[in-house]
Amino acid sequence: MKAKHKKSPVSFAVGLLATALIAATIPQVSFAEDDQSATWSQKIITPEFALKAAEAAKAECTKHGWPVTVAVTDPSGLPLVVLRDRLAGWHTYEVAIGKARTAASWRSSTSSVAANVTKPDAAEKAILNQPGVVMIGGGIPIEAGGSMVGAIGVSGAPGGANDDICGKAGIAAIESDLSF
Repeated sequence: MKAKHKKSPVSFAVGLLATALIAATIPQVSFAEDDQSATWSQKIITPEFALKAAEAAKAECTKHGWPVTVAVTDPSGLPLVVLRDRLAGWHTYEVAIGKARTAASWRSSTSSVAANVTKPDAAEKAILNQPGVVMIGGGIPIEAGGSMVGAIGVSGAPGGANDDICGKAGIAAIESDLSF
């Protein structure tokens, strides 16, 4: 017959203390990108500030009479906020998200990416055929402290250069909030 052992509160406390002491001796992992650690950290714009940027971009376009859709994504290109003017065309929804995703993926404005990949000798021409890639102005990375924290995409103004104007107004509205 096996004897059953009951844990007393004292033995539980001793075990907890031993675990804490062992954990305290384990070296802390550095999160610097140049280390060989198994993890890393990243700053990402919050949904609240993504909304503030989207509202400012939409307001800039509204001021000019341009009904647009504005998307703000995290650094991986996943949408955090999408705002659509009630008069913006149906196509502007996906295009705004695509512009922000493209800017996030290439960490560059969609105007710059388009200029580079449409050159006759561009090695990157293949990205023009990738699903979801949008090669027209209006997608801009959002940077803070030397890191990309998100991206904004605007669609619906007449021409990509005008979409850029609105996207830059959205970023300008949150620049002081992003200082770190």
